[in-house]
Amino acid sequence: MRAHDIESLISVGRPTVAADGSFAVFATSRPDIEANRAVGQLWRVDLPDGTPRRLTRGTADSAPRLSPDGSRLAFVRADAKGKPQVHVVAPAGGEPVQATDAVLGVEDFAWSPDGATLAFLARVPEKGRYGSVEGLDAAAEAPRHITGVRWHANGVGYIADRPAHVFVIAAPEPDSEPFYEPAAAVRPDEVTPPKRTLVGAEARALTEGTTSHSGLVFSADGHEVLTVPDEIEPERRDLRNRLIALAIDGSGEREVLSADAGLALSDLTVAEDGTIAVLGHEVGDGIDFIAPGVGLWLLEAGGPRRVTDADEVHLGDGHVTPAGRDFLVQDSIRGRIRLLRVARDGTLSEILGGDVEVGGHGAGGHHVVAAVARPESFGELVSVDRGGHVRTLTGFGARAAASGIVLPRELTITGRDGYPVHGWVATPEGDGPFPVILQIHGGPFASYGVHLFDETQVLVDAGYAVVYSNPRGSAGYGRTHGRSIRQQMGTVDFADVIDFLEGAIAGDPRLDGDRVGVQGGSYGGYLTAWVIAHDHRFAGAIVERGFLEPLSFQGTSDIGSFFGDEYVGVSADDIARQSPMAVVGQVTTPTLVMHSELDFRCPLEQATRYYSALKRQGTEAELLVFPGENHELTRSGQPRHRVQRFEAVLDWWAKHLPVG
Repeated sequence: MRAHDIESLISVGRPTVAADGSFAVFATSRPDIEANRAVGQLWRVDLPDGTPRRLTRGTADSAPRLSPDGSRLAFVRADAKGKPQVHVVAPAGGEPVQATDAVLGVEDFAWSPDGATLAFLARVPEKGRYGSVEGLDAAAEAPRHITGVRWHANGVGYIADRPAHVFVIAAPEPDSEPFYEPAAAVRPDEVTPPKRTLVGAEARALTEGTTSHSGLVFSADGHEVLTVPDEIEPERRDLRNRLIALAIDGSGEREVLSADAGLALSDLTVAEDGTIAVLGHEVGDGIDFIAPGVGLWLLEAGGPRRVTDADEVHLGDGHVTPAGRDFLVQDSIRGRIRLLRVARDGTLSEILGGDVEVGGHGAGGHHVVAAVARPESFGELVSVDRGGHVRTLTGFGARAAASGIVLPRELTITGRDGYPVHGWVATPEGDGPFPVILQIHGGPFASYGVHLFDETQVLVDAGYAVVYSNPRGSAGYGRTHGRSIRQQMGTVDFADVIDFLEGAIAGDPRLDGDRVGVQGGSYGGYLTAWVIAHDHRFAGAIVERGFLEPLSFQGTSDIGSFFGDEYVGVSADDIARQSPMAVVGQVTTPTLVMHSELDFRCPLEQATRYYSALKRQGTEAELLVFPGENHELTRSGQPRHRVQRFEAVLDWWAKHLPVG
C-alpha cells in the first residue's frame, strides 16, 4: 500500500435497520485526494443476503436513521453553505428534502417513536460570531470573556460562545415542498425579519442559555427528549454528568440522573418498555477517568444499576442498542471489538467475535447488522441471523487488497518482569534483513487492533518491518493493565514497548536489530520522546502531536483541566519525573517533530517547545506543521495533507534508516 492508496480505505458507518428486519441502510466514507475531503453516500441492502445499492448521490452523506415505521430515512448532508443539516428521503431513494436550517449545522438528531417529530442538537452562536452577521470578519468580533475552566475543544474551537441546544421540528414527508433560500430584502427597522422556516414548520428550541447539551433520545411515549447538559465549571473540572428529560411541548424539564450518582455518560438509549440504559463509568472525585471500565447501566427507581462487570468488559468504543428486553453493546478485548448481547441480569452472549473490530451496529426483526473492520479490510457490513450465521454483505476490502497489503503476525512476548506484552509484527515479503520501526499508539487508554492499518501498511510497502504492541496503560486488557501507569508514565509502559521490540527481533531473523527507528503520535509521541531520552539505539525518531510538557498542557489543552492531573499528578516533582521536556537534554537521536496547527488536544506549543529545545542543544531536528489540521490529521485530515505526511515520514526514514 502506497500513500495515495488511502483512497481505497472505505469505512462503513453505523447501520440503521428496519424494525421488521427486511433491510438496512448504512453510510460509507473514504478519502478522496482530488476532492481533498472525505466523500461517501448512503447504501441500502435487503436482508438477509441482498446486494447493496447506492441510495443517495451527495458528496458526503452520513448518519442514516430510519423512522420507527421504516417509511422515511433521515440523514445528514451539507446544505448550500456547507453546514451539515438533516435531510429526509424515502427508504427506496429519491430526492431528499432538507429538514433543518441550523446556522452552524446539526450535531445529532433523533426520531420520535411515532415518527411525527425530529429532535436535533445544533450550536447557537452569540450574536455577531461565526458568520451570524454577514460581513463581520472573525478578527473584528468582540473579545471573549472567559470565566470557566474550559473554553475550547479539539475540532471545534471556542465553545462557550456557541452552546449546543435541543430543538424539535415536525418531521417532513419525502414529497414535501423543498426549502427555498430567502432572497435578500430591505425591511423597515421596526419589523423583525421572519424566522426562516423549513417544510412549513419552525424549529422550536427546548433549551436556551449558556449550557450546552449532548446525546439525544426520545422517551418511550414520545413526550420527552432525554439529553445530557454540559455546564462549563467555574473552578474545577467535573466529569460527572446529569441526565435530564425535556418536555416536547416546552413545559419544562426534569432531572432523570443527578451528578451525585457519580457517572460520566457516553451513550444512552430507551427500550420499548421505557427502561433507560446508558453507557458510563464512575469518576470518583470527578476526574478519575483512567481505564474507566465503561459499562452498561440501567436507570431504575432505586438509582443506576451496573449490569456489566467493570474489570471484565469495556464498552468505551461503541454505543448501546435495545434488542427486545436485552441490549447490544461493543466490548474491546485484546485488539478486537466484539458485539455482545447483554440481558438485564448481566448475562452475556457473544453475537459477533473473532478477528473483527465492530464500529457500529443496528438490529431489527431477527437480524443484527454490524459495521466491521478486519485485517484485510478497512470496512464491511455483516449481518447475523437468529441462528448466529454471519454473512458479509459488502466487498469494499477488495479495493485495498488490490493495492497490496500484508497480514501482520500476532505475538505475545514475556517482558523482563514476567509481564506478557501483546502485539503484532508486520514484515515485507522476502528474507530480509529488514530495518525495524517501533510504532507506539496514542491514548494511553487506547489500543492497536486487528483492522487494516494504513500507517503500518505504507511503512511495510517501503521495506520496513513494523513492530507494535499494547503496553501497560492500553485498553482491552482489564482495568489493572490500563491503570498501571497512573502517575507512573514512562515506567512499565516504556519497559513493555522495548521488551516487545527486543522479543520480536530475537524471534525473527529477518528483523535487523542493528537498524531500528521509533515513532508515535499523541501519547505515542510522549512515549517516543521518553524512549529516545533513555535508549540511544535508534537511528531516528518521529514525535507526532505529542504530550510533551505536562506543565504547560494544563493551560493550553482542551483536556488540560484534568488529563495531566490524573496521569502525571499535580506536584512539581511528579510532573518533572514524568515529563519528556525534563529529559530532553538526554536526547541525541535525530528527531522529526510533526504537529497540526489547530491541535487543541496536544497544542502546537508542545511541539515547538520540544523542537526548540532539541535545536538549542544541537540535536538534529526538523519540525513539520500542518495548517488547518487538528489532532485527527492521520485519521480524518485533508487527504492531500495525509499523503504529504506519509511522504515526509518516508523521506525521514529514507534519510536516517535507509532500506537495503
